[in-house]
Amino acid sequence: MDAPGSRSEPPQLCEHSGSYVVSRRVYSEHTFQQQYERRLQERRTLRDRLATSCSCSRKRALGVLKTIMPILDWLPKYRIKEWLLSDIISGVSTGLVGTLQGMAYALLAAVPVGYGLYSAFFPILTYFIFGTSRHISVGPFPVVSLMVGSVVLTLAPDENFLIPSSNGTAPNATMIDSAARDAERVVIASTLTLLVGIIQLVFGGLQIGFIVRYLADPLIGGFTTAAAFQVLVSQLKIILNVSTKNYNGVLSIIYTLVEIFQNIGNTNVADFIAGLLTIIICMAVKELNDRFKHKIPVPIPIEVIVTIIATAISYGANLEKNYNAGIVKSIPRGFLPPALPPVSLFSKMLTASFSIAVVAYAIAVSVGKVYAIKYDYTIDGNQEFIAFGISNIFSGFFSCFVATTALSRTAVQESTGGKTQVAGILSAGVVMIAIVALGKLLEPLQKSVLAAVVIANLKGMFMQVCDVPHLWRQNKIDAVIWVFTCIMSIILGLDLGLLAGLIFGLLTVVLRVQFPSWNGLGNIPSTDIYKSTKNYKNIEELEGMKIIRFSSPIFYGNVDGFKKCIKSTVGFDAIRVYNKRLKALRKIQKLIKKGQLRATKNGIISDAGSSNNAFEPDEDIEDPEELDIPTKEIEIQVDWNSDIPVKVNVPRVPIHSLVLDCGAVSFLDVVGVRSLRVIVKEFQRIDVNVYFASFQDHVIEKLEKCGFFNDNRKDIFFLTVHDAVLHVQNQVKSREIQDSLLETISLIQDHKDRLELMEAELIEGDLSVEDEAMRRLAF
Repeated sequence: MDAPGSRSEPPQLCEHSGSYVVSRRVYSEHTFQQQYERRLQERRTLRDRLATSCSCSRKRALGVLKTIMPILDWLPKYRIKEWLLSDIISGVSTGLVGTLQGMAYALLAAVPVGYGLYSAFFPILTYFIFGTSRHISVGPFPVVSLMVGSVVLTLAPDENFLIPSSNGTAPNATMIDSAARDAERVVIASTLTLLVGIIQLVFGGLQIGFIVRYLADPLIGGFTTAAAFQVLVSQLKIILNVSTKNYNGVLSIIYTLVEIFQNIGNTNVADFIAGLLTIIICMAVKELNDRFKHKIPVPIPIEVIVTIIATAISYGANLEKNYNAGIVKSIPRGFLPPALPPVSLFSKMLTASFSIAVVAYAIAVSVGKVYAIKYDYTIDGNQEFIAFGISNIFSGFFSCFVATTALSRTAVQESTGGKTQVAGILSAGVVMIAIVALGKLLEPLQKSVLAAVVIANLKGMFMQVCDVPHLWRQNKIDAVIWVFTCIMSIILGLDLGLLAGLIFGLLTVVLRVQFPSWNGLGNIPSTDIYKSTKNYKNIEELEGMKIIRFSSPIFYGNVDGFKKCIKSTVGFDAIRVYNKRLKALRKIQKLIKKGQLRATKNGIISDAGSSNNAFEPDEDIEDPEELDIPTKEIEIQVDWNSDIPVKVNVPRVPIHSLVLDCGAVSFLDVVGVRSLRVIVKEFQRIDVNVYFASFQDHVIEKLEKCGFFNDNRKDIFFLTVHDAVLHVQNQVKSREIQDSLLETISLIQDHKDRLELMEAELIEGDLSVEDEAMRRLAF
């Protein structure tokens, strides 16, 4: 043990856990494909695919049958001794909660509470056969029930059922025919259920389960939180027992709140006290269940307990007569015969049914995946679409509203030991008993108690607000999606709000792809590692070379951004450089024609004493017509990185090579391919070679199909960035050696010319002396 006050040294970690040395040739895509021949992909015709898919065998038929009806797969493997007792306990507990929640959520769907019992019973029967999740509890859910209620109230508002009052208190008094209204609303809800089921079944048959991927977690979080707020407002008027109009659509929640507070003086005290006590007690006990869930074998079914007590108090104190409290009054006993809902209503609810179908499916799959991961099994998204589609079609014939799964009810089914959907079918048995035998006993129950149960179950949704600061620290765009979806769902309503959030989420994806990240890369010395020069220290930027990594597909939406990132990294605009060089060449040509400049093999020189009219301010004015005139630039050799004898602002080009790291480019479109072709051409015109590295095979195939290699060679494509860099360095060394040889040859030639000139001068001198001597002798 260390002495007091001493500081223990942390263990020293090995700087390098390992190292490796690789020696291989530099590979371009062309040389690699020559050495390692690409496998030819078998192209199957449509006829071959149909023949394979339509072939049938006993094993294949059994597999398809098990896929469509998963019960045939898991039920024969059911462990009776290990699972049956747990499923019985779970089924009874879940059934009690489901009975109460079915009645409570019927208030959200704007149908009589008794029909909530049907909605808690019938969907389970078919999901038991066709579903793939072992733990979810199928039935009503507050968000979906509220969306159903919005459609019901739109198509059957109270104003459509006004009849003359029979009280005789006023000559023009009217009242609502509640029986006709409720019957019509039940028909509308069941018709909507049937249509939602058909849509879900079609989506499942077409394998469109992937659609839920576009409902991101932040979007679902914002949407469900807004739905919880709308549920709270819709149940608030029931707890206060104040009458308001049924508002739907844009700002409906604001109008409802305003009217509630305008009529708050008419609050029924008995309903308010009962509702408030129910909320407090339920939330307190739920908190205890969560805090001591590891010590309590079965969660306390507080909703059931509160309901029984509230029913007894309401019956004993006769709250309806003495305090004018709103009670359930009538619950149908037994089952109604199946009936086909009127399909003529489909056209009036088609738009809303799509959003309800997707939201109901998304909630169920999201909850199912949580428990599938926890218990190490998989659920089939497309089969879930089929299972819920069949469940809702079946339920639509029995006067039910749309079913999905409830978070709290599923948590009860799992936490009480539920192992399979046997627990679900047993919970349906409990609901059936309630329908047959207990309906009469629950008629004195106050509606405010049911509304309070609904509100108490919204805690988890409201607590999602606490996720926003954490989400903001992780990803600001996701946090904005959450807030935007929540606000729009509150203002516009749930269906339009969901659509607005979905469009906004997709827009952020488009913007993120359109403005992707990119980095200029440098090399870690003596390695093949290339990292961003902005993010890391001691990274060397290679001389005469720029390396750019572009982290996005290249398509029509971001080609401009791609060009801008190249321009920003290299530090110049290739088009402007080329145009400036053309302008300078034309001026040089004019001066050469005038005799003020001379073109030599050593470059352009100015004659001494000549006035150079080209030395004039460069106004940087480009003449598009002039730039199209052919220029004899090949005949004139100009060193563009040195001073030129004309005053044209030609940007310096400090590089000879540009390497594009395209390892993160997942696809190209025709516009992207065309842009790459243009970029290569623009840089080649100013003597900068462009190389590509790390392109994936399917992207290279796209380049081939789009004709990229009609104008470019394949040897500018390399397997890695390091291959491209080594190739460029080898090219530079070869060029330097060649230039050195040419310079040596030039020097030798110059030296030889000087020797021949000296010899000629000496010979000429000797001849001059002899001539002078002969002339003198002649005289």
